[in-house]
Amino acid sequence: MKPALAIIALLGLALAPASHAQRTGKIPLPEDLQAPYLTQVTSFGQRCDWSLDGQRLIFLEKTFGDIYEVEVATGALTPLTHHFFHEGFVRALYLANGDILLSGSKTFDADEPWKSRHPSHAELWVLKRDLSGPPTRLGAFCKEGPTASRSRMKIAWTVDDIYLADIVYENGVPQLANQQTIITSNDLPGDVHGWRLETQNFRPPHDDELIFNAHFPSIEYEAEVMGYDFASGEIVNYSQRPDRYDEPEGIFPDGKSTLVESTRHHPTVEAGRKVWDYIDLYRLALDGSGQMERLTYFNRDRKFKATNPVVSDDGRYMAFQYSVVGETTGIGHGIVIWDFEMEAKLRAEGALPATREEEWSPHEP
Repeated sequence: MKPALAIIALLGLALAPASHAQRTGKIPLPEDLQAPYLTQVTSFGQRCDWSLDGQRLIFLEKTFGDIYEVEVATGALTPLTHHFFHEGFVRALYLANGDILLSGSKTFDADEPWKSRHPSHAELWVLKRDLSGPPTRLGAFCKEGPTASRSRMKIAWTVDDIYLADIVYENGVPQLANQQTIITSNDLPGDVHGWRLETQNFRPPHDDELIFNAHFPSIEYEAEVMGYDFASGEIVNYSQRPDRYDEPEGIFPDGKSTLVESTRHHPTVEAGRKVWDYIDLYRLALDGSGQMERLTYFNRDRKFKATNPVVSDDGRYMAFQYSVVGETTGIGHGIVIWDFEMEAKLRAEGALPATREEEWSPHEP
């Protein structure tokens, strides 16, 4: 796959003022955030997920919108939810058999839109890969995003507690089986109770651990990356920074590290108030060391942020979205692909500075 720089050029590189951009919903990738190893494959959309063969990405048109699939090599778009009436979706993930796990509400109220993301309304569905009909309800509600195994028909999701189940098919109809509660907010280490939880990823290559996010119950904008071992029931804090916001997202296929949305480059308290929106993408080692490497510098001028990254199953590509600081969590204005192999080659050849910090940090305020 070669960077589709022509796509970026067609989008127009002059950045409109944020107020106008947010009104129109069209926010081109800023010129100073481009690099030869980045490819913008869509000019709209958010919350993407890689197909198992790495050839396509599924993503939300917008929160409470339709689901699209983009072929990475050509940029060809396919709508996946135009063939039935619905009230919009908030998540879409590939299942191990190629079918699609959706989260969305049966009802939508434009005067109170965000309640459709609440677990009292958002529920889980399975859409057949052949698009032969509307999706099937699984009879389970979900807070924020579920997660799906890449190798087995197993999913995990959160309401207040975290649940685990298999997806089985009876006469071709998907349904949940072997459902169980695996983590409650009071199970986390220490004397603090009432953590707010969110599932993120099964840890490859063996799916023997669930990586999840835990928000401090009394501190809204601080969070940790946690892991739950299925065999032992042990819970590990991998990020170990209660003074920062760290949320795991896509995980690398060798299971040795995960991508994290983090505020490590910026204090959680600014001018006497809590802030968490100044995030960029980091890579966190899952060896208990807490070691993190900063990947993106979209937030260097406190205007933009890189969010919701996912890693291809061969580990070569990262797909993510970019957003404007201050926007509601999950909002995105296009899908960007990062080619790690190309980046390493260009740095080795001297075509780029030796490190990302040297490439980006001169722009830091």
